[in-house]
Amino acid sequence: MILEETYTLSNGVEIPKLGLGTWMIEDGDVANAVKTAVEMGYRHIDTAQAYMNERGVGEGVRNCGIARDNLFVTTKLDASHKSYEDAKAAIDGSLEELGLDYIDLLIIHSPQPWGDFGGDERYFEGNLAAWRAMEEAYNAGKLRAIGVSNFKKPDLQNLLDNATVKPMLNQVLAHVSNTPFELIDFCKENGMLVEAYSPVGHGKILNNEEISSMADKYGVSVPQLCIRYCLELGLLPLPKTANPDHMRNNADVDFAISAEDMETLKNAEPIKDYGDASEFPVYAHA
Repeated sequence: MILEETYTLSNGVEIPKLGLGTWMIEDGDVANAVKTAVEMGYRHIDTAQAYMNERGVGEGVRNCGIARDNLFVTTKLDASHKSYEDAKAAIDGSLEELGLDYIDLLIIHSPQPWGDFGGDERYFEGNLAAWRAMEEAYNAGKLRAIGVSNFKKPDLQNLLDNATVKPMLNQVLAHVSNTPFELIDFCKENGMLVEAYSPVGHGKILNNEEISSMADKYGVSVPQLCIRYCLELGLLPLPKTANPDHMRNNADVDFAISAEDMETLKNAEPIKDYGDASEFPVYAHA
């Protein structure tokens, strides 16, 4: 069962192969979503300072009936924090907001503040300063692992060349029809696991007839096919939902996709329009 399987990060920390994303789940609702997911067997919960629901996620983690050391909690340093002082304060702020003694994985949410996302300024110095605060918290035991999100090759190279602790993971937009293969290969070559957020393309893949037909062939849903696709590539998918039926469906992915069908999925027609999500920088620049 996929919920019982793990990847191992470069520092030896085990991370469950499938996570529950909590983006756009309100703080007042997310504790119940976390508890429901944990009851089904989920052990990996992903949140972020920018989601404004860390308090609720922490409540769900503390009250779900499972020992803390059997759960894996990820949060993200807000993209605006590009100084050592800001990052240090924000790390302690997340620990307080979550109500936890440690965070399993902290990642920089973006190499650029959201207002500058996709621009030429890469904020190399700012990311190194924020990373130094994360290294310090990691060495102090506040964080079990550290990584990044939305980082491209130059952003990663900046850390690889200058950091004391190498990034262990990069969380990126990756799904059928939009898979950054070169970036994934670069990450793997440098000891980083790749997490795939929006593995169902913010729901837009549901409208693809070719992919729907393939899902029917395997007797699975389109989301199940898309999540399995990520797993076949060695990625860690993070489907987001507060719907118990979707949680259950997303975790029922113990099947294999043929090599021929994987090639078809790898070359699927790219999504041109993410609909309502297009207002968010990561989708606007996809």
